[in-house]
Amino acid sequence: MNPSHSNNRTDPELLEANRRFYDPLWTDAHLVEPERFNTWPLVCSLVSPSRPRLEVAPGLRPRLPLKETYFVDISAPAIAKLRARGANAVLGLVSSLPFADGAFDFVCALDIVEHVDNEDGALSELSRVAAPGAAFLLSVPLHPSQWSAFDDFVGHRRRYEPELLLAKLKEHGFTVEQSAIYGMKPKSSRLLDLGMWFLTHRRKKAMWWYSYVFMPLGLRFQKKLALFPHMIDTGMVSEVLLVCRKDGKRE
Repeated sequence: MNPSHSNNRTDPELLEANRRFYDPLWTDAHLVEPERFNTWPLVCSLVSPSRPRLEVAPGLRPRLPLKETYFVDISAPAIAKLRARGANAVLGLVSSLPFADGAFDFVCALDIVEHVDNEDGALSELSRVAAPGAAFLLSVPLHPSQWSAFDDFVGHRRRYEPELLLAKLKEHGFTVEQSAIYGMKPKSSRLLDLGMWFLTHRRKKAMWWYSYVFMPLGLRFQKKLALFPHMIDTGMVSEVLLVCRKDGKRE
């Protein structure tokens, strides 16, 4: 079973590509509070104040509450800014999380599994640190046929075929309970090409426009998250958000 795009970069090469993209991005960006995203009502319904929770690779766009959440990211600039806001954040990889088995009742990993070469290693670690019955919030891009220069630019390793994604999650002890269309990527390929050019050649100017114009507009006009039971019809969906449950019963 291999839902990958035919991308031959090794794991170290992918890690370096992601750091080259995200370290400068987070150096020049400011943190956006999780309350501003359309995922916030869903997160609030899943969070239990008395139970520990983890978000992996949030960058400066965390979806879980900053207080009483553990954060892990590969980007030192992101970790520094999260800590400056009082978050418990550490440097680390999704493939080797520095936590005990079953440590968390809620695990969040948005836009991360598609970035690593060893998806089984990543999903195995996410499953390992999730307690039986834990909620698992995951988002991934879909359909290898939709691969574009943007996927290469941001350091993707794969896009997923929906049925293979469900099977892969089941292998690692997760059952999908709900799903929704997800993502803030512009639909216009010309706008994406222009954005990539500016991020490559005029980063400071691009980051000003991103932080003070495009991100606020994207947040203002984002649609309410529409959740459906199990897996939605993914025919016209480029990226999906999944609400999963770790097999087993809570203690």
